[in-house]
Amino acid sequence: MSKRKRPQWLLPLALLLSALFWFSLQFSSSSPQPKQVSYSEFLSEVRTGHVAEVGIDEQLLIATLRTEIATKGAAQQISTQRLPGMDETSLLGDLEAQHVTFSGHLTKAPWWSALLPWVIPIAFFLLISGYANRRLGQTPGPLTFGKSRAKIHDRSTEINVSFKDVAGVDEAKAELMEVVDFLKQPRKYQQLGGRIPKGVLLVGPPGTGKTLLAKAVSGEAGVPFFSISGSEFIEMFVGVGAARVRDLFEQAKQKAPCIIFIDELDAIGKSRAGGRGGIFSNDEREQTLNQLLAEMDGFDTSKGVIIMAATNTPEVLDAALMRAGRFDRQIIVDRPDLAGREAILEIHVGKIKLSPDADLKIIAARTPGMVGADLANIVNEAALLAVRRNGDHVQMRDLEEAIDRVMLGLEKKNRVMTVSDKERVAYHETGHALVALSVEHAVPVYRVSIIPRSVGALGHTLQLPTEERYLMTLPELEDQITVMMGGRAAEESIYNGVISTGAGDDLQRASELIRQMVMRFGMSDRLGHLTYGAPHNAQFLRFPFMSEERNYSERTSEAIDDEVRRISDRLYLRAKTILMSRRPDLERIAHELILKETLDRSQIDLLLVLPTRLSAMTPKGTGPNFPSPTTAS
Repeated sequence: MSKRKRPQWLLPLALLLSALFWFSLQFSSSSPQPKQVSYSEFLSEVRTGHVAEVGIDEQLLIATLRTEIATKGAAQQISTQRLPGMDETSLLGDLEAQHVTFSGHLTKAPWWSALLPWVIPIAFFLLISGYANRRLGQTPGPLTFGKSRAKIHDRSTEINVSFKDVAGVDEAKAELMEVVDFLKQPRKYQQLGGRIPKGVLLVGPPGTGKTLLAKAVSGEAGVPFFSISGSEFIEMFVGVGAARVRDLFEQAKQKAPCIIFIDELDAIGKSRAGGRGGIFSNDEREQTLNQLLAEMDGFDTSKGVIIMAATNTPEVLDAALMRAGRFDRQIIVDRPDLAGREAILEIHVGKIKLSPDADLKIIAARTPGMVGADLANIVNEAALLAVRRNGDHVQMRDLEEAIDRVMLGLEKKNRVMTVSDKERVAYHETGHALVALSVEHAVPVYRVSIIPRSVGALGHTLQLPTEERYLMTLPELEDQITVMMGGRAAEESIYNGVISTGAGDDLQRASELIRQMVMRFGMSDRLGHLTYGAPHNAQFLRFPFMSEERNYSERTSEAIDDEVRRISDRLYLRAKTILMSRRPDLERIAHELILKETLDRSQIDLLLVLPTRLSAMTPKGTGPNFPSPTTAS
């Protein structure tokens, strides 16, 4: 441990204060102090002839006693305070009558008494400013505007992150291995005249592990890691961000080879084309961006300084940042696939006690579209659920409940629904499940429940995909929309056309998907293989409040609305036809769902096979009796 460096002015200041204290002691002990007496006692000593000499100054009367009086044990000198505003003519007459020598003089203060009023404030100010500079030099503050706020992680802080701690992004790791190899063996590239990219931009949705990847590169290469967020450059005063950029690169050059990582690059790297000179311009952000561009042009990668950055919105970045010679390599950090999610779960469950019956492959299949941060949250929630039930291990049911808790919210078993509402929700969810079991391309049903959740859902039908899909055909989209329509179709079929508000979310998602089919995917025979409406991303940079560009006429707009309505009615009729043809199955599953509140796939299959078994065992003309839709459970 190195000793903390002390300010150079501290020792001279301590010596000066010590000297002043020593002089004051010497002055105070050089002569005896006179005895303080009252004014009446002083007059009595004068009138009795005991006083030989009197000195008069602005405030005191100091008398020197005669020798014979002082030898009797009395004080050599006595003093008293002069009375304010009093005529001392009589006192002077008494002094003359006793033949006392008296004189007046001004009290001369010691030299250090005039110096102290100047020295003490200066010393106090130096102490306070020195302490403040030392404290503010360690943490950001008003006196460190121009200093970089980057967090430095080097070998002393032990970056224990490597590529073993990153999963689900194998393509990104393969591209970053070249950066690690350059940091370890730069001469191998320099001998052939090769140049490593100056900047590496990590692009991907939030939570995919961009920051973790940057730390893993530093950990694999064993070099210092400068981490800072883009928003930390920006301050109220123009020029502060540029100064921090300069200071950051100066520190990095001193610790080369190293990695500079700027998170949320879009905070300072947005395009300067939109709003320049207008109400949406930001001089501080633009100057910071200009300084960053200049610094990236001014340093040589042969010194081993590599810039890495991360962003969720690469489309808003300035074109100057993306040109060759700056961030000339973009690495996509995408959402993990099924195998990637399973590998991520393997990493996170290594920190908990997992039961042998837990199947991570099923958990990975139940979490399509989730990123690493979501999966880490699910594992943590499962551990908390296991602790809450006093379990020794995290079991499969804990992981499944954690998924439901993250995706659907908390169960609200204490919420009391009326019998009619509970029955209607049961038919609604059964309609979804039965249509999904009837169409060819639907995602397999995993579970049906009518337990309310905190997100506002009164029930849910959970479908579990068996594989990753990146494209969808027209029949698959139509089957998916038909399943969405199954809840409303079941209500209308059972309750003779009396519908409720429970299908609001289903209709919204179905309407959006149908409109995408017509306007984006070219899946309408009437409107042809064309797209309608331009994306507003390019326009957003200049005019944030401008809506989507409309490149079609009013007649085409009416045709789009008619086509969306036609497809919606056709698929709704299809769902209703399926449910009408399987009404006994609909009533049987809904009745069982009312009793048990949750049915998994095996229980649903058993209910669908039950009529075949009963028909072989029951005499002709008899059969099982099922309650009517309005019968209370």
